[in-house]
Amino acid sequence: MIGQVRRWLPEPQMVWVVDGGLAAIKLGQRCRSYANPVTYVSRLRLDAGLYDWPGPQPTGKRGPNPKKGARQAALKACLHDPATVWRTITSDWYRGERRTLEITSGTALWYTPGQDPLPLRWVLVRDPLGKLLPAAFFATALMVTPEQILAWVVMRWGIEVPFEEAHVHLGLETQRQWSDLAIARTTPALLGLFPFITLLAHRLTADQPLPLRSAAWYTKSQAPFSDVMAFVRRYLWTPHRFRALPGSHRTHSYFGRCLAWPRGCFMLRGLIWIKSSSIIWTNSMSVGCRPCVPCGAPRVNR
Repeated sequence: MIGQVRRWLPEPQMVWVVDGGLAAIKLGQRCRSYANPVTYVSRLRLDAGLYDWPGPQPTGKRGPNPKKGARQAALKACLHDPATVWRTITSDWYRGERRTLEITSGTALWYTPGQDPLPLRWVLVRDPLGKLLPAAFFATALMVTPEQILAWVVMRWGIEVPFEEAHVHLGLETQRQWSDLAIARTTPALLGLFPFITLLAHRLTADQPLPLRSAAWYTKSQAPFSDVMAFVRRYLWTPHRFRALPGSHRTHSYFGRCLAWPRGCFMLRGLIWIKSSSIIWTNSMSVGCRPCVPCGAPRVNR
């Protein structure tokens, strides 16, 4: 994937920020191998093997040149070393917060037996108040500042949230199709629902606050995605959004019982992606209908 994107965009600077589960020396070497290298940013283990650059070799020494020098102190040991020089900064953090952090930084070769060492700049971060666990991050661009590395890491929050919310509320990664092609079709649709619901709610609340669902034991200052989805669902399910039957002057008060128009069937098929816990609709427009008792309009089987 990195190679394909770099072939499409060979000129601009590219920064690839990944989760700690994808932090690997081999992947970092691949990013550095391009004519225009890709900056690789990720989380670093506190016990990672970091080494100095190899020094000059004696004249006439036989054998291959060493790939690394002496081993540096582990980052976990730097946390408790009184000789570590810490610098206090105020930086953007997750959830849109501003935090005062203490950082220290350096350069090293990340080495694992059997692979070439990876040059990187590491940043060790700790919270002076002790509310956050110490963490380390790295970038393969040695000239970047520690503040820039932290800014790149925090930018992942805008990507993590849609994937997490889509997984929890929209069923991403929990599809039950047996065909890989079906999964390839539904996954983009589920991901596309997140910005659709968010932007629609933003448009509908331009001149009014978004209503928050709360309980006596739980108060919220901002609306989570579940409240946004409930607001959009209520807007789409409002009765005046559906027309009456042709030749009928009666409006239906509850569209879940009386489906007003075949076009409404199509709209309801789109709502199947907004996972309703109370109503499950059939998966076809040609649903089996029976007359509704009050008005005789076709009724969708539930």
